[in-house]
Amino acid sequence: MVVAKVWQLAHRPCGEPRVEDFRLVEEELPPCAEGEVVVEAVALSIDPYMRYLARQIPLDGTMHGSQVAKVIESKNPEWPLGSYMVNYEGWRSHTVVKPQPSGTKIRPLPEMGDLPKSLGIGVLGMPGNTAYFGFLDICQPKAGDTVLVNGAAGAVGSAVVQIAKIKGCTVIAFAGSDEKVAWVKELGADYAFNYKTTEIGEALKKVAPNGINLYFDNVGGKFTAEALPHMADFGRVSVCGAISTYNDEGKRIGMPALTSPFSEATVIWKQLRVEGFMVTRWNDRWMEGIKQLKEWIIQGKLKYKESVVHGFDKMPTAFIGLFHGDNTGKAVVVP
Repeated sequence: MVVAKVWQLAHRPCGEPRVEDFRLVEEELPPCAEGEVVVEAVALSIDPYMRYLARQIPLDGTMHGSQVAKVIESKNPEWPLGSYMVNYEGWRSHTVVKPQPSGTKIRPLPEMGDLPKSLGIGVLGMPGNTAYFGFLDICQPKAGDTVLVNGAAGAVGSAVVQIAKIKGCTVIAFAGSDEKVAWVKELGADYAFNYKTTEIGEALKKVAPNGINLYFDNVGGKFTAEALPHMADFGRVSVCGAISTYNDEGKRIGMPALTSPFSEATVIWKQLRVEGFMVTRWNDRWMEGIKQLKEWIIQGKLKYKESVVHGFDKMPTAFIGLFHGDNTGKAVVVP
């Protein structure tokens, strides 16, 4: 009998999450039935969007998230012993899974070769495809465009910076520390700034005198309010996330906001196209993105970093660390 460790949501977070908002329990798994597999997590994802989901997950429910997991028992011929999958079973060490042939919640881990398997929840997984499709399909870059990326040292932002350079764009990047700025410059950003020590509007006025054509927004809030006036006419904004607002209890899904960083006057007069997205929009093209991203890695055109925290017991502290800027690149917990 397999005993799983499971992180549950014990209290609804108010503002920034606390360790006390989560509870670690043990759960005895049922026997593996025909068509099922038992998997063991080998890498678990920590992502900012989980803060929004903490408003929706039932109390005492399992925290949501993706993981790379190894099949340790199988009664399903499509999933042999020792094979790997990417699933969304959440903050669990072990799970009984009944794979669905065409399901989008369970995918085989792409062939990694010598690359870390954890990339299946990073640059060769959801974050990578978020950057790939969210930038290429929504922003539709062309050589010579000026691109602004915030959260540029994160899992998604760092990939967008490099994809924009591959497409021949000029890239302006913002990150949250001098060390992160240095890394973003290594990735090829033409201009990189620490948003904590730089006046955003003044920097953009200097380095983008003709305006920003494409803006990939991971941060929202005050940053976007300051950046938007520097967009060029007919600019395009891809709204990926708004981590600066996730702990604001006034920002609830489905509730109308009384204020917005997206000034109606600016959007209208500059004739901007502003589009939010969920990466699941491209489920039917998923492997297209993964294949291209992997090819760029092999060619040396796409670099990545992982901030790895060791220990399943550290899931909550690793999650809270996202809101302190603890991670560079993808945040991953290895049990």
